[in-house]
Amino acid sequence: MTAEIKSTTEGSTLVLTLSNPSQRNALGPDMYAAAVEALNGADDSSEVRAVVIVGEGAWFCAGGSLQRLQANRAQPPAVQAESIEGLHNWIDTIRSCSKPVIAAVEGAAAGAGFSLALACDFIVSARDAVFAASYSNVALTPDGGLSWHLAQALPRQLASEWLMGGERIAAPRLHALGLVNELTDNGQALSAAMALAARLGGRAPNALASIKELLSEARGATLGDHLAQERDHFVRNLHHPNAGIGIAAFLAKQPPHYD
Repeated sequence: MTAEIKSTTEGSTLVLTLSNPSQRNALGPDMYAAAVEALNGADDSSEVRAVVIVGEGAWFCAGGSLQRLQANRAQPPAVQAESIEGLHNWIDTIRSCSKPVIAAVEGAAAGAGFSLALACDFIVSARDAVFAASYSNVALTPDGGLSWHLAQALPRQLASEWLMGGERIAAPRLHALGLVNELTDNGQALSAAMALAARLGGRAPNALASIKELLSEARGATLGDHLAQERDHFVRNLHHPNAGIGIAAFLAKQPPHYD
């Protein structure tokens, strides 16, 4: 079966399905390019309010194909570098997309699949799902921003344990540490992610885009610089038509309907 990204729209939510079920949805260069194209389309669409990424079948994503990596060992290093750049372009596109991106995780998110989930704004996971930074098990090192996201979210000792030890981490542990937003029963991650996407879709898209941008910028900014960014975003959003809709609806004790 061909590895691909399946793109469907349900209401105002774009659903991107990682489809390579015979290989537990292992990723490849064609999938990177297709995902970037779909996310860019979502970013430009006023009809799309949120994006959900899910794996086909029982797994979210097994990461990179070890067979492909083994074959690439016989190629010049530039071949693998180009492939990783494709993955990293996808990660960058998730982070720069103005719409909330939600990972719906069943089964396991391993290697680059773990990286992909952590790049999303929200993770909804089945309670029995596992996450694995298993690179060191095959004498490799992280890609897809995994070491960056874990270093930002965890104490160094714990990030070292996960990346160097390569052990599986149960979803409830990630939930307790704040890396997973919501735990669901087995098989319910997608429906819970879609419900979250629908709730987010009812909020002003310009405000959510600003919040996402502010959170991304905060990691590398001084407090003074970030306060200036918050000021500019606040003023811009106050003078957006949606602020008028939201404030008027709140004062009238009615639900808002944003453009």
